[in-house]
Order: sequence, then structure tokens, then C-alpha cells
Amino acid sequence: MIIFLVHINASAIEKVVLFGDSLMAGYGLPKEHHLSIVLENNLKEAGLNIKVINGSVSGSTTSGGLNRVDWSLSEPGIDLIILGLGANDMLRGIQPDETKKNLEQIINIANNKKIKIILAGMVVPNTHGKKYKKEFDDIYPKLSKKYNLTLIPFLLEGVALNPSLNQKDGIHPNKEGTIKVSETIKKSIINILN
Repeated sequence: MIIFLVHINASAIEKVVLFGDSLMAGYGLPKEHHLSIVLENNLKEAGLNIKVINGSVSGSTTSGGLNRVDWSLSEPGIDLIILGLGANDMLRGIQPDETKKNLEQIINIANNKKIKIILAGMVVPNTHGKKYKKEFDDIYPKLSKKYNLTLIPFLLEGVALNPSLNQKDGIHPNKEGTIKVSETIKKSIINILN
């Protein structure tokens, strides 16, 4: 019965854009292991015929994302965006207020286009100090609450800091790590459909 319900609602989401940075773009991996391909196959296995578009750019900040979001979401028929930006802002020490403002503008652009949003959060290490960490980590739950968005609290949950799920750089998911990230996103998409 549950599978039947998923199939009825599946038409509500037919095209998804992954809108992030190297963590979503497939950095360092052959194309068949890119998150967009893995997620699309993962959704097919769950009986969902959803096209997943890789709209992620390695090195992208929230500012870079804001500059390209209109173009990235201009393709007709996009139903959902997985917004996963912020990691490069943190690496560059960009002030959390600026990151939040950029994400908020991206959210407003997607909302104006009637595109659903899943916000994929980041969790910052203590390298920039506790105040920065708290302000940055708070961005995602606050935006999720303000705009009533589905939130993935941490995109790399269960993957970050696990050497067996990351490439040699210790930052970017490997093939197995990408499968785990794909499962996390798939659960959120299925929750929206139910």
C-alpha cells in the first residue's frame, strides 16, 4: 500500500537539480559514480522515475551559486532543488551572515519559480573558533524553519571523517561515500512524496 502511494505522488517530482559544490558534483570520481547518476539509479530502484541533473560546480561558494541559480533553474519542468552550498564559504572564512543572505536569495528564486527545496546543511569544524562555528551551523536550521523547508541537517552525515568513505584528501566522498550521501538524499525525497 505504501509503495502504491509513492507511485501516485511520484509525478509530483520528476526532475531534480543537485545544486551544490564539489561534494555533490562528483569531484575526483568517474562519471558513473557522480552523485547525480548514483541518486537517479537509487531512486529508480525504489520505483521512482526521477531525472537527477548535476547542477553542482566544484569550488562554488553561495555567492557563485547565487550568480548561476537563475540559469541553472531555467530548464523547464524542474520540480525540486537539493541546495547544498556553504562548505567553500566556510573554508574561505566568509562571514556566516553573508552565506545566510546568499542562501536566502537562492531559496527565494527557487520559491518564485515554484520549485520545491531540500536544504542540505553543513557542519563546520572548530578551525574558525566557536562563535563562527555556532553562527555557521545555525544557518541551515534557521532557514529551514523560516521557509518551511525539508532539512538534511548534515549532507555528509556518517561520511565525514570516515577514511573508508572518503577520497585520499579526507574531504570528498569516494564511491562508497557517494552511495551513503545518495541514501540520505533519497530518504528526504521520499519523505516529500509521502
